[in-house]
Amino acid sequence: MKKLMTLFAAMVLTVLTAQVALAADTLAEVKKKGVLVAGVKDSLPPFGYIDEKSREIVGYDIDFVKYIAKKLGVKVELKPVTSASRMPQLMEGNIDIIAATMTKNPERAKQIDFSYTYFLTGQKFITKKGQVKTLKDLQGKKIGTAKGSTSEQNVSKAIPTATVLSFDDYPQAFLALQQGKVAAVTTDESILAGILGKAPNRSKFEIPNLQISEEPYGLGMRKDDKNFVAFVNKTLLEMEKNGEAKKIFEKWFGPKTATPLKRTFKINADK
Repeated sequence: MKKLMTLFAAMVLTVLTAQVALAADTLAEVKKKGVLVAGVKDSLPPFGYIDEKSREIVGYDIDFVKYIAKKLGVKVELKPVTSASRMPQLMEGNIDIIAATMTKNPERAKQIDFSYTYFLTGQKFITKKGQVKTLKDLQGKKIGTAKGSTSEQNVSKAIPTATVLSFDDYPQAFLALQQGKVAAVTTDESILAGILGKAPNRSKFEIPNLQISEEPYGLGMRKDDKNFVAFVNKTLLEMEKNGEAKKIFEKWFGPKTATPLKRTFKINADK
């Protein structure tokens, strides 16, 4: 029995040591292997989606992670993730960084580390035009969102009487709205604007001015991965200073795009 306990303890120690090493050496390991593996969305314009012509994943998040890879002097490998799978993929070592519309909050920060905020938005709704003017109009209704997202939690708190239906991704939730299966789709305004901008029947829908939360996005890295976090934060500040962050924002959200938003924040050291 003692031998079994000793063996088990040794196995646990080995696993924990490997996890710590994995977290502590990400920066060195990425440079060594010459590839930065990033977990990204592939069906969520304009943050990450498959371009019809090139058949490659493109978007706002993609441009940020490509710049970081360039600063590292390595190639970038884009690995599609969902809201529910992105943190497990990171913690299991399948990806090196999350660049997938991920809101920073205290619960997640207990499990992973975040970069400075590189995008700021707020949670709103897509509804059929003219049907929702206040949150009371959604009481007792079915509302669609994505599994594993902060949107699930926020809408449940904001409208306790609503029935929240969680889908694998937001495009599926929007399809449910088009089919009349839900009364609204909720997530961050920037994501909703991207979905609506690509919809052929977008004139039938709108985003009412009803915000239920503020959503700061951060790039996710393994817990206590201090060197890598420091490098990423330094790169983000550089992008703000040299105008690259603004350039990327205007590329995907400027007045000439289908999803115009006003940039009301700057990348800075989080307080």
